[in-house]
Amino acid sequence: MRKILDSVMIHSKSVNEISRETSIANTTTYRKIKWMVEEGLLIVSSIQITDDGKKTSLFRGTLRSINIEYTNSEIKISAERNVDIFEKTAEDFFSLT
Repeated sequence: MRKILDSVMIHSKSVNEISRETSIANTTTYRKIKWMVEEGLLIVSSIQITDDGKKTSLFRGTLRSINIEYTNSEIKISAERNVDIFEKTAEDFFSLT
């Protein structure tokens, strides 16, 4: 999952691009991306129609960083949102009206 998160942190990419870049099998990439979208770690940033009429989803990470600290049997987790993607999504949403 880390490879996928690294791949889509800055730029939106298709499953095929992610699979090629990370050397993860296509079927595994689809399965992991599906789970990551359901858990809110990735979002569909856009859907493109290819020249041959196929729809392709582009995915982008929702987190810029995740920190885990383990001290004296206590676990602290903090995450920084990928603000760029939230701003772009809001702009796209509000430009529809």
